[in-house]
Amino acid sequence: MDVVWDFLQVGIVGNFSWGNMAMLAIGCVFIYLGIAKDYEPLLLVPIGFGMLVGNIPLSSGMNIGIYEPGSVLFILYQGVTQGWYPSLIFLGIGAMTDFSAMLSNPRLILLGAAAQAGIFLTFAGSLLLGFAEKDAAAIGIIGGADGPTAIFLSSQLAPHLLGAIAVAAYSYMALVPVIQPPIIKLLTTRKERLIRMKPSRPVSKRIRIIFPIVAFILCAGIAPGAISLLGFLFFGNLLKESGVTERLAKTARSSLIDTVTILLGLCVGASTDASRFLTPASVKIAALGALSFCVATAAGVIFAKVMNLFTKEKINPIIGAAGVSAVPDSARVCQMVGAKEDPQNFLIMHAMAPNVAGVIGSAVAAGVFLSKFVMRG
Repeated sequence: MDVVWDFLQVGIVGNFSWGNMAMLAIGCVFIYLGIAKDYEPLLLVPIGFGMLVGNIPLSSGMNIGIYEPGSVLFILYQGVTQGWYPSLIFLGIGAMTDFSAMLSNPRLILLGAAAQAGIFLTFAGSLLLGFAEKDAAAIGIIGGADGPTAIFLSSQLAPHLLGAIAVAAYSYMALVPVIQPPIIKLLTTRKERLIRMKPSRPVSKRIRIIFPIVAFILCAGIAPGAISLLGFLFFGNLLKESGVTERLAKTARSSLIDTVTILLGLCVGASTDASRFLTPASVKIAALGALSFCVATAAGVIFAKVMNLFTKEKINPIIGAAGVSAVPDSARVCQMVGAKEDPQNFLIMHAMAPNVAGVIGSAVAAGVFLSKFVMRG
């Protein structure tokens, strides 16, 4: 009986916690939303199952948990805490991204820039709520709706908030189809939603090859802190556009990014141990993340409306919502909202321009924060 009792004490009997039970329930909800509702299943299913892995009650010292040095989970988690996974994901994103829509209509880059207002307003809001400057910067980047960038910056500036920030960022990315349509409809009229834009002009192969090289030099020169992200993003795009490294580009956008996504999602989920995750700070982060995402969406739409005041060739303000860097889901949402008003109005290619610009913009914003706080120590 002593052996049986000792055995039971190792698991849930001896380590029961209502917090762990709550996190197990949340993990199941994430899995449900990913499978039943098709909300970003490639993200929510790994994160949800990771929550189950990280919240099974067990005795400490077994060298199993994600925060126990030397354990398998701890070693895999280094890809998150050290920023390896986000950079590799950016490599895959670059290899699958076509910047032609942005290059054919460069003014749409401004919509991607405008949507980054959510980052800086959330940064200010975090400071008002009492967060330290580094913590506020890491929280603010959630407004960019870019999970890898949020993980990268928080791993450098606020590792103690990494789990809460990562879950918030990916949760709101998954809820793009739920959050964005009401904001778009609230801020636009039916007449504006019916605007048809001219087809994008073709972009030569030479320009597509030159762009990642020039863009990297310019962006990294402005925000050197973003080299780890932008370097991989533009390198992946060069592999795609060069025409001579298709094997490498195919690997980057398929098997490599899929493998890293699995590891990243599982590790992020497993890091949400109840004792670290269920805190007042996490609640504040969740609220600020929701606010930042809404502000970013609204800023893009409003800026598109402002641009229409000064241009003859009107922009459908719906595509301003794609300025958040949830690629390509925000662009798909713009297409969906526009098609409800006019099934023959194809906005997705136009929306991809601010969408990919938003990826670059959020990475640059992260680089600005990182450069600022590293310099100050």
